[in-house]
Amino acid sequence: MEIKDKVFIVTGGASGLGAGTARMLVQEGAKVILADVQDEAGQALAAELGQTYVHCDVTSESEGQAVVDAAINAGPLFGIVNCAGIAPAARTVGRNGPHPLDMFQKVIMVNLVGTFNMTRLAAAAMSTNTPEPTGERGVIINTASVAALTLPIARDMSKSVIRCMTIAPAIFGTPMMFGMPQEVQDSLAASIPFPSRLGRPEDFAKLVHSIITNDMLNGETIRLDGAIRMAPK
Repeated sequence: MEIKDKVFIVTGGASGLGAGTARMLVQEGAKVILADVQDEAGQALAAELGQTYVHCDVTSESEGQAVVDAAINAGPLFGIVNCAGIAPAARTVGRNGPHPLDMFQKVIMVNLVGTFNMTRLAAAAMSTNTPEPTGERGVIINTASVAALTLPIARDMSKSVIRCMTIAPAIFGTPMMFGMPQEVQDSLAASIPFPSRLGRPEDFAKLVHSIITNDMLNGETIRLDGAIRMAPK
């Protein structure tokens, strides 16, 4: 699939991996709908790129549908890149007792349910597209926390000739990472075999570009991690 003149949704598009992906898509000639809950950052990036920002809690059906509707208004929707996610950290049992259940539930709602919510709504819109010369009607690109959904969704959506892939990034320089102490950031970067640095949003965006333009990539999770393997603790 060619990127130019296509409409894409990027969730979590106001910062980090989503912002890097949005920049790449715009540079390649796409129209992008930025979906996020960070209104100030999202509106600023949309203004910079000349694109559209829509406030969206990805766990909300109505807000997710509003994003898809905005995309359809801009033209046929051909792709969604799900970058929205949260990563609070807590041990199963810590100094203050067991892991807060509400924290776990929120992570599942945003990272898993939210990704599936946006996937299903975007897929419904893409399934009505006139197929590209490659025969496909669209592409779904998720991130690692929902990797288990990749192959089932890819097989299910094959009937509508829509691909589904997942990128599994390791340690990336995103707002979540930059909120950690500098010594922690440096230690994590040094633990990556090569290149020994934090991943950059443009690294993620390059892989998104490859997935979109290579129609043989489907139903797979690709590690983007500099060969790192996480230790038990």
